Amino acid sequence: MPKTMDQSNRIIFEKPNLDSLIKRYTVVDAHFHSRYSDGVDTVAAIAAHARKMDIGVAITDHNDIRGAIELNSYTNVLSIPAIEITSVEGTHLLVYFYDIKSLEQFYQRDVEPFLGKDEMSATSLTLDAIIERARAFKSVIIFPHPYSAAYTGICNSFFSSQRLDRLFKRVDGVEVLNASNLHRWNTRCALLGFNLNKAIIGGSDGHKLANMGKAVTYAMCKPSRRAFLDTVRKRQTKVIGKEIDLLRKVTSNGSKLKNNFRNYPDLMEKNIRYGYKVINLKSKNLRNNVKERLNGRDRRKQS
Repeated sequence: MPKTMDQSNRIIFEKPNLDSLIKRYTVVDAHFHSRYSDGVDTVAAIAAHARKMDIGVAITDHNDIRGAIELNSYTNVLSIPAIEITSVEGTHLLVYFYDIKSLEQFYQRDVEPFLGKDEMSATSLTLDAIIERARAFKSVIIFPHPYSAAYTGICNSFFSSQRLDRLFKRVDGVEVLNASNLHRWNTRCALLGFNLNKAIIGGSDGHKLANMGKAVTYAMCKPSRRAFLDTVRKRQTKVIGKEIDLLRKVTSNGSKLKNNFRNYPDLMEKNIRYGYKVINLKSKNLRNNVKERLNGRDRRKQS
């Protein structure tokens, strides 16, 4: 099998033809959730579905690794040990590991002591602290859904451009296509991926089996964790996928809200603060635009 592949069309917005892809590439849904966080399915069901589709999967539960550990016991499925961590800023970060032991050590030492009241709450760690701690292990660090409808993506108004530049330099790459995201946000994520010239991944961000494989990362490599993650780090992956239709998205989000009702006040508070920030920014821009127009009108009158 060739070690590299054509790097054109690295991001494709269309429904994946998995039957065709798996004949040539190692294919992985790099972003999926189990019932250990806000998903609805058991790990056994996730493993069986991935095996049926003949693709790999990363269970990326929020601030929890029980799903990833359990999936590791299914030796007939390519699984990528991973976790999706919520920083104190409310922004998410994906960390992938080459072996399950490293994930367990990272979680026990660097995540668990800083957890909130439950798995869906933010940790007390900043993004910089999480990245620094993850770098102590052989890992791949990715910003998921960098553009999204709320604070969970890194590209939001809480972060200055200077801090964003610094954070982007410290991670391996970004998720450029998330099937659970809106298309207009995904196009911005894809553009960001091109401009950064870093590693790219894609995943369904699925919370139920019907979502699996809606967006995938694929590479011309051996079907192993090491080979797959190496190709990610070397920027040799491609991504293909299409957003989940609106009805399924509403149903999925409804299930997520139901599962996380206890955390809803926290989520509401963060979204309100994010909303105020956006409104204030837009108001400032509006005031500046009006001021510029008035100044221009005065200059024309004087001339």
